[in-house]
Amino acid sequence: MTSARWSDLGPRMASAAVLIVVALVCVWLGGIWWRFAISLACGGMVWELVNMVDTNRGKSAKILALVAGVCALASVYLPPAFALPLLLLPSMAGFGQMERGGVTYSVFTAMIMLAGYGIMSLRSDFGLTWMLWMVTVVVVTDVAGYFAGRAIGGPKLWPRVSPKKTWSGASAGWIGAGIVGALFAILSREAGFGLIGVSVAISMASQIGDIAESSIKRRAGVKDSSNLLPGHGGLLDRFDGMLGAALFLLIAGQIVDFPPGVE
Repeated sequence: MTSARWSDLGPRMASAAVLIVVALVCVWLGGIWWRFAISLACGGMVWELVNMVDTNRGKSAKILALVAGVCALASVYLPPAFALPLLLLPSMAGFGQMERGGVTYSVFTAMIMLAGYGIMSLRSDFGLTWMLWMVTVVVVTDVAGYFAGRAIGGPKLWPRVSPKKTWSGASAGWIGAGIVGALFAILSREAGFGLIGVSVAISMASQIGDIAESSIKRRAGVKDSSNLLPGHGGLLDRFDGMLGAALFLLIAGQIVDFPPGVE
C-alpha cells in the first residue's frame, strides 16, 4: 500500500526537474525567449483543451493552437488596449470549430490567454525576482500539497472532482507559500510582509486552477490532458496552477499595489 502511494514519485521528479531547468533558463533569459516559450505553452494547452472537450477535432485543435500561440506572442508587442481583443480572439474562433464543449473551451481558453499575457508582463514589468517568486510559490504549493496529502491524508478537498486532493495538502501548500513570501520579503528588501498574504492568495488561486482543470478532465473522462510530460500528463496538468496564479495576480494587481509595501 505504501509503495503504491509513492509509485509515481520517480517519473514526477524526473519530469519536474527537466521542466524546472527549462523554465529557469527561459525566465533568466527573458525577452523573446521567455515570450516565445509562454506563447508555445499557450498554444499547446489550447490544443490539449480542444482534444479533451471535443474528440475528433484533430485539425481544428492544431489550427486553434496556432491561433492561440500567435495571438499570445503578438499581444505583448501591442498597447494593452489593443492586446485585449487579440487575447480573446482564440476563444471566439473556437465557437465555429467545436461540435460540443464550446463554452468550456471558450472560457478556459480566455483564462489561458490572459494568464499567459500576465506571466509575460510580470517578467517584463517587474523583473526576474518577482517572476521567480510566483514560480516558487506555485511549485512549493504543488510539492508541499503532494507530500502532505500523501503522508497525512485526511478529508478530501473535493472528492467528486479530484479524489486525491486533501485539506491537509491544501493547507500545507498555503503554509509553504507563506514561508516563500516571508523569505522573498526579507531577501528582496523591496516588499513588505504583506507579501505573505499575497503569496498565500496566489497559492489558493493556483489550487483553484488545478481543480478547475481537474473538473474538465472529469467531464471529459480522461486522466491526463495529454501524455506530453512523463509523470505529469500534459501541459495543462503541469501548468494549471500557474494559470490560476497568473490570472489572479493580473486581477489583484488592480486592487492592491504589487509588490506590496513598495513606495
